[in-house]
Amino acid sequence: MSNQKGNAKMTNYRWVMCAMLFLATTVNYMDRQVLSLTWKDFIAPEFHWTDADYGTITAAFSLIYAVCMLFAGKFVDWMGTKKGYLWAIGVWSFGACIHAACGWATMHIEGYESVAAMAAVENGSAAALAIASVSVWLFLGARAILALGEAGNFPAAIKTTAEYFPKKDRAFATSIFNAGASVGALVAPATIPLLAQYFKDQGVGGGWEMAFIIIGGIGFLWMGAWVFMYDKPERSRFVNKAELAYMQQDDAEEQKSENAPKEKSVSIWECFKFRQTWSFIVGKFFTDGVWWFYLFWAPAYFSDQFGYKSSSGTGMALIVVLYAIVTVISIGGGYLPKIFVEKKGMNPYNGRMLAMLIFAFFPLLALFAQPLGIGLNSAWWPAIIIGLAGAGHQAWSANLFSTIGDMFPKSMVATITGIGGMAGGIGSFLINKGAGWLFTYSEGLGEAFSVFGFDGKQGGYMVVFCICAVAYLIAWSIMKVLVPRYKKIEL
Repeated sequence: MSNQKGNAKMTNYRWVMCAMLFLATTVNYMDRQVLSLTWKDFIAPEFHWTDADYGTITAAFSLIYAVCMLFAGKFVDWMGTKKGYLWAIGVWSFGACIHAACGWATMHIEGYESVAAMAAVENGSAAALAIASVSVWLFLGARAILALGEAGNFPAAIKTTAEYFPKKDRAFATSIFNAGASVGALVAPATIPLLAQYFKDQGVGGGWEMAFIIIGGIGFLWMGAWVFMYDKPERSRFVNKAELAYMQQDDAEEQKSENAPKEKSVSIWECFKFRQTWSFIVGKFFTDGVWWFYLFWAPAYFSDQFGYKSSSGTGMALIVVLYAIVTVISIGGGYLPKIFVEKKGMNPYNGRMLAMLIFAFFPLLALFAQPLGIGLNSAWWPAIIIGLAGAGHQAWSANLFSTIGDMFPKSMVATITGIGGMAGGIGSFLINKGAGWLFTYSEGLGEAFSVFGFDGKQGGYMVVFCICAVAYLIAWSIMKVLVPRYKKIEL
């Protein structure tokens, strides 16, 4: 039961819940990052992977994630926030850990006595292709389980935010927990390559296996804390009357009549009849893939283009600086619409759309990543530029998520989040599969492939950076056409 004492001072337990969401999102992105930080320098030599192989794995993860997102939101709405989140993080933590068995399984399926024997096979030979094929399929299976669980993170987190925060605070709260994505991506390069290298030096497999197990195991610890700490605000023993009234201030305004009808349940398919749903779909489809491209390919980019392995000091420093920029700048992204609403008197939706327009210009900096990086022969320029573009994405994403609470009733929040996540996953599938194919193709053509003066794989990266740069302004323009002014969905 809730603590109903009329305490003069309002409790602040909503921020404790926000911290829990932040930790879950941090773990989510660390689990997602283990592969991107180990494949180029640890895994690929064992299994003879090409960029196209890695692109296939990341693209398949994105597609499976997209399909799961369509149903994850409805699952969380049906199961409830507490149980839904537990199922999600339990499944993805298990999926993260079982990546470690892929090498052992490949070795036995292909009949080799050791991983070293597989690695010694001649690149390009029939045996090497067989090893690559089997290992890719095994990793796809592990990524499928990871995607199934990870699809539940954002629907559950957004639903928790809608329960614990009034509309005016949701973008700020979302920007804080969404910063977990940046922090996870920041902590990962400072820990994962070191873990992999340490266990490799100790002779524990290829080293990368223990990185998956250790990072994946963190999620199980979070589950134990969630069981104890979460309850609905009105039943939480940590929330007093003053804080509960603050949380539910929008409900008091929107439901003036005691006989206000209860929110109806809406099927997934019925959600597609609303223009607001399509606006959110567009926002996610055009922009999620950009973030995932940076997340999945940045370590390989610095290794390919500048020779800094993810396990090297400079390689780790580049990724850490990149995501430090993302983390610091993006947190302020959720506060900007709060200023527009409280200082300028704008309604929450218009304030968020104005903030998103501002943040949509940040990714244009990606146009200068290759010219400055390759032209000046310094990896630091791309690291800084990608960091600023990534900060723009995270600030954009926090506000985009918050538009759901502005326009939809709480009973639909997780479902709409899942639908948008599906669209984002499809966008990510296209950009990751396309990037993997393009990099292998452009590298093969060499000087015959030229874009803006960049040849071969350098030109391939330039093409993808151009796509990433303009995606947000295109998305914002279409969203504005679909929903030109604020309109709340009434069921």
